[in-house]
Amino acid sequence: MTSIIRSTQGGCWGSDRLRLRLYGSVFDPAVMPLIDRVESLQGVIRKVKRIEAMGQTGRSNYVDVTKFPKAGTSKLSTDEMPEAPTAPSTYNEKILANYVPVYVMLPLGVISNDNVFEDQPKMEKQLKELRAAGVDGVMVDVWWGIVESKGPKQYDWSAYRSLFALVQECGLKLQAIMSFHRCGGNVGDEVTIPLPQWVLDIGETDPDIFYTNRKGNRNKEYLTIGVDNQPLFDGRTAVQLYSDYMKSFRENMSDFIEAGLIIDIEVGLGPAGELRYPSYTGTQGWVFPGIGEFQCYDKYLEAEFKEAATGAGHPEWGLPDNAGEYNDTPGSTEFFGLNGTYMTEKGKFFLTWYSNKLINHGDEILDEANRAFLGCKVKLAAKVAGIHWWYKSPSHAAELTSGYYNLKDRDGYRPIARMLSRHYAIFNFTCLEMRDSEQRADAKCGPQELVQQVLSGGWREEVEVAGENALSRYDSNGYNQMLLNARPSGISREGLPKQIMYGVTYLRLSDELLKDKNFKIFKTFVKKMHADQDYCADLGMYNHQIGPLERSKPKLVMEDLLEATKPMEPFPWGEETDMKVDDFDGVLANLIRKLFSLFK
Repeated sequence: MTSIIRSTQGGCWGSDRLRLRLYGSVFDPAVMPLIDRVESLQGVIRKVKRIEAMGQTGRSNYVDVTKFPKAGTSKLSTDEMPEAPTAPSTYNEKILANYVPVYVMLPLGVISNDNVFEDQPKMEKQLKELRAAGVDGVMVDVWWGIVESKGPKQYDWSAYRSLFALVQECGLKLQAIMSFHRCGGNVGDEVTIPLPQWVLDIGETDPDIFYTNRKGNRNKEYLTIGVDNQPLFDGRTAVQLYSDYMKSFRENMSDFIEAGLIIDIEVGLGPAGELRYPSYTGTQGWVFPGIGEFQCYDKYLEAEFKEAATGAGHPEWGLPDNAGEYNDTPGSTEFFGLNGTYMTEKGKFFLTWYSNKLINHGDEILDEANRAFLGCKVKLAAKVAGIHWWYKSPSHAAELTSGYYNLKDRDGYRPIARMLSRHYAIFNFTCLEMRDSEQRADAKCGPQELVQQVLSGGWREEVEVAGENALSRYDSNGYNQMLLNARPSGISREGLPKQIMYGVTYLRLSDELLKDKNFKIFKTFVKKMHADQDYCADLGMYNHQIGPLERSKPKLVMEDLLEATKPMEPFPWGEETDMKVDDFDGVLANLIRKLFSLFK
């Protein structure tokens, strides 16, 4: 006989406390080798006599498992696990304050390179499946290389308007990414969408408009921040290119904004849409867990550094020449090694300049985004990369080459959060799903500690913090880690938790996600993010009401940013989420292991 003790949350199949008591001679050892998946449960079911479901009162109720109810059927299917009981249709207002909305990233190539919304029937079907699963909305890249491909200021929004109309028809909200980067060359990039051809043509005569490493290799993924204010693009600067694009988006999508469909504008600020340098890219030979390379050797950034060093009284200082190559380890370089250059006055000056250039870049473009969407009922957002490898090494080499000047005695992320706070922008972070134990030990990864540091810094700077998974996951371990990070101290039964993420975006919509087993687990994940409450269309009911965007606050002075580098302990984090997703295959595997141990 198998006894399952269940909590009042999630039923016996969705319990966050599952304990099994095994009684001898119930299972026939001869059939056990046949059972290795849920689909093979039939032999077990014949032997199970009852499930003991014990609630908080401690009273026992015995149920014949062969009569366990399942939605739409009269008996238990051996192909599917039983569905959790349907939640009540009314909301618990205090629990609803714990609701974290879930968005799903659409496929990278949902709009083709030719600016066509292809396979609309399939997308409509998938969007309706997401909506039926309780998903709150979707996120989509709005590619600069597609919309303005024909020439300067020749914008064509027609395909995206068709997509947005379909999202609206399906009852979902929309997060739009202003994607000023190339798609292709990063982990998970399944399509290639280059920058506009007329921009690439300018790069043919002036290749220094692109990020450049010490060897002179150009990266055409994103324009170097060295040309942010250089009028090289038919009289416009790079910042003006981005500003004009966002203004055109607002003008052409005003009806969707006014209707409340578009709620977030995430502003792309670098490669993969993230505020960072392209320090690690597969197109130039990088493989995990290489430390990457600094990307500031174009003539524009070199000139800016020379000016800064001269102004500091050190005209003899140049850019680093001892920081290694893409796939080096920290200890193999003079810059990042023991007592390395990064600890010297020269190294600290360079790293401060390199990281501040990145923050200023984000600040300037977000200021333009604020002007473009001023008065609209939308939130601005920016994404920061989760560079978790070498996090536990003294030099944090991979973070430093990416532009995050983060060390044990210096916080490289809170200054970014402080900058975002001036624009009322959401801090979007990645790698929410990762655990230290899943990573290579020799790479000294620390995704859990990194997430705790970054999210805590954002909350301390009083910005809304959102996040997403870095890699597609379909298992309960990944989902449970995301749930833990979304509410580190768990559910508050007295209203709004002290720390709670503003939203979570799942990466990404695919046929694999919608496969029967994967999608069932995903739906449970969505329900748990919603604190076991039903889907709520009214953002105000869970404190997400969006007012007209206000003008950005005054620009921060350098002292304000430096003050934010003071390290602080992260907020307390639970060991595991109190809203757990149970992967039934995982539960079954544990059961079988315990059963086999009885016969040894």
